[in-house]
Amino acid sequence: MFKKRIQSFIFAFQGLKFLFKTQFHAKIHFVFTLAVIIAGLYFSITKTEWLILLICIASIWSLEAVNTAIEQIVDLVSPNYHEKAKNAKDVAAAAVLIAAIFSAIIGLMILFPYVI
Repeated sequence: MFKKRIQSFIFAFQGLKFLFKTQFHAKIHFVFTLAVIIAGLYFSITKTEWLILLICIASIWSLEAVNTAIEQIVDLVSPNYHEKAKNAKDVAAAAVLIAAIFSAIIGLMILFPYVI
């Protein structure tokens, strides 16, 4: 039982490795994640502000991972162009974009007052 749990973590970390190796946007998310964390530490933001920012960061990373998984599955089952395959991939990418836009707005609302 314990061995299966350890194996689950190994698979999850392999997924993260794949995400970083193959997805350009994961690298962009990483840079912004670091920037937000550094800014939060520099400005000594409140616990509530940290929680909000961490939820935003987690939502973007989670959706980027799901988007990548959807892209992989769609490419497997539909190697040739198909409008529905394109739509599935576009909608999955849109989910990441929506989270990123709103997270950026939230991040600015939290951090901008500290800057000025």
